[in-house]
Amino acid sequence: MISPELNVFFTPNDIKVRKTMPICFPEKNLSSSPKLLTKEEADSISFSLSQLPYILDYFSFPKNSPQAQAMEYTLAQCELEPIKGETRFCATSLGSMLDFALYVFGSNTRIKVLTTTHLKDQTALLQNYTILAKPKEIFAPRMIGCHTMPYPYAIFYCHSQSSENKVFEISLVGENGERVESAAVCHMDTSRWDRDHVSFRVLGTEPGSSPVCHFFPSDNLVWVSILNAM
Repeated sequence: MISPELNVFFTPNDIKVRKTMPICFPEKNLSSSPKLLTKEEADSISFSLSQLPYILDYFSFPKNSPQAQAMEYTLAQCELEPIKGETRFCATSLGSMLDFALYVFGSNTRIKVLTTTHLKDQTALLQNYTILAKPKEIFAPRMIGCHTMPYPYAIFYCHSQSSENKVFEISLVGENGERVESAAVCHMDTSRWDRDHVSFRVLGTEPGSSPVCHFFPSDNLVWVSILNAM
C-alpha cells in the first residue's frame, strides 16, 4: 500500500494533455510556516549535528521531544555526502540560498524561480488531477530543487545534479474543480540513485531503467539558470 503523500511521482510518458493521475499536494499554510531568517540572523545560530544539544537548549526543546527528533533528522540529512554528480546544500536563509544558486550557476547568470501555485483555497490533499494544456518546458542548462525541512525556522534542502533534468510548468484541474499551476521536474538519469529510493517502488521501476518525474509542493522552490546576462 502506497502512502497518499507519495502520489507525486510520474514518468515522461504521463506528460500529455488530458492525462489523469492521482496527485497529493500537501496542504501548506504559509502564514504559519517556520519563519525565514535573514542571513545575518541565521549565521548567528549554530547549525550542526554535533551542536544539537546546544541548539535544543537555545530553542528550549527537551532532548527527546518530537521537535528534537525532527531537528536531529534535518541536521543529519544536511550533513550526508552527495552522490556522484550532485551538489547539495542546506540553506538557512534566502540569502544563503541565492548564494548557493550563484555558486552552482555562475555569477553571470540570469535566474528564474518556479513554484507550485493553487489558484484558490485547497480543499483536498489527494485527488485525481487532469493536465489541462500542453505542459511548458523550461529550457535551462541547470536546475536546483529546494525542499523545506522540519526545523524551528525555515530550512531548505537544495540539490543540483550534473545529469540531465527537464523542468516543466503544468496546468492541472482536480476532480473537484481545483486549479493548480505546478512546477515539476524529470530526472532523466537515475542510474546512480539508491535502489531503495521510494520513487522506484511507486513507479515499479529501478535505477537507470526510466526517468523519474515529480511535482513540487507549494512551499518548495525550483531555481533555474536561463541565459547568460549581457
